[in-house]
Amino acid sequence: MANSDSSVPPLPTTAPLVPRKENLTPVGSKIAELTESRTELLNRIQGLKQDLQNWRSKLDTQVKIYREELSDLKKSLNVEVDQLRSEFQELKSTLQQQQEDVTASLKNLGLQGNPGEDSDQIPTPKINGKDEEPQEVSTAEDTSVKSEE
Repeated sequence: MANSDSSVPPLPTTAPLVPRKENLTPVGSKIAELTESRTELLNRIQGLKQDLQNWRSKLDTQVKIYREELSDLKKSLNVEVDQLRSEFQELKSTLQQQQEDVTASLKNLGLQGNPGEDSDQIPTPKINGKDEEPQEVSTAEDTSVKSEE
């Protein structure tokens, strides 16, 4: 029966049941480095999140301020445009009144054009094809007075 024992391989006496201390030191230092690196990364991420939140808050504040400024500018611009419209309307009315006064004065003086012409349009004399200030027009009476002298 001694032969039956020889078929079973012998147990190794040098088989390590506990890992060697030499192998544990590099793994432990790597774990410590990774843990430290992880902590640093988490801190950086938290810092970046805080920076982003601060940046967004500042940006929101600036946008709010700019919107308020734009709103104020828009209001003041609208007020100025309304004032200009009113002033232009007054100017238009004044010019129309002056034009009517000039037309009436010309009618009273008898210098208005032919009765068939539109009374709102006063012809402007043209000299050499250009608009120029009207000069004194000599009438037949004027020329006869000058010739008698």
